[in-house]
Amino acid sequence: MNKICVTGANGFIGKSICKTLAQMNKSVEGFVRTSNSSLNLTNFKHVSVGDISQRMNWKDKLDSYDCIIHCAGKAHRIKEKDKLDSYLSINAEGTKYLAEQAAKAGVKRFIFLSTIKVNGENTNTIKNDNVQKIKNKNIFTHNDKPYPQDAYAISKFEAEKILWEISARTGLEVVVLRLPLVYGKDVKGNLKNLTKLLSFGVPLPFSLVNNKRSLIGIDNLVDIIIRCIDHPNVTGKTFLISDGEDLSTSDLFHYMAIAMKSRLRLFPFPISILKFVSRIIGRKSEMNRLTDSLQVDSSSIRETLNWTPSVSVEEGIKRMFRNS
Repeated sequence: MNKICVTGANGFIGKSICKTLAQMNKSVEGFVRTSNSSLNLTNFKHVSVGDISQRMNWKDKLDSYDCIIHCAGKAHRIKEKDKLDSYLSINAEGTKYLAEQAAKAGVKRFIFLSTIKVNGENTNTIKNDNVQKIKNKNIFTHNDKPYPQDAYAISKFEAEKILWEISARTGLEVVVLRLPLVYGKDVKGNLKNLTKLLSFGVPLPFSLVNNKRSLIGIDNLVDIIIRCIDHPNVTGKTFLISDGEDLSTSDLFHYMAIAMKSRLRLFPFPISILKFVSRIIGRKSEMNRLTDSLQVDSSSIRETLNWTPSVSVEEGIKRMFRNS
């Protein structure tokens, strides 16, 4: 593919994709909501497109693109109580307008960044008909029945279904990547908040937590996405991706503390009480992420791309805290 477009090019993931593609001397343009762009790269330019939830006329903006990497969307916010319509208008309808006009403009491939939350919220050991048993553990696979539960996950799943319909009708090559927690330099959200707690040396009540969660480092994620631009065997498929090294919450804190050169202070506290208190104070979702398991089987993407992670979890977390 000669000309590539990245939506959400000012975001955490979009910015990393654009930077890597430009360094590879690929012709890349980034669609951003406003004209402010912090990227100043050779072989790159940004295009201000405004709010993607509107019924935009993309025709003139999509001429000559070979591939669109769709990162833009309304991100999941744990504390936010937005209604489903707010997510659907951006993540589903906005994607629909873009993909339909991309097909008309002759764009060949559309790579969509979805979320593992389409599969469900966790893979705890309790019985869950939506979780596959692999090697005596619960784990999400790309063949699982989707089970989105919150507005964000539902909107992403709706977008996936829309893309498959457009693909069947127009021939647009669609690739869906469902992402777990993405970590890396300049990450935002809950992981950034945890970084602040660790930097202050705050004692944390998680030494009894024995969960496992799949992650994907930004460098490994970008590597996968770029390989999907030209690979002939990824189209028409949904992939679950991860680094392949699942961590407990205490493991994650351990790696982060080492990278930050901070003292890690964990103490034991009953998980049932942690969850009870979190419900009372309105922090149920945050606590579930810290105590529940969420594991994915990424063997499909590894086999299709003949891919192995180039950056280990430990190294990826170290890179989060480097100055350059």
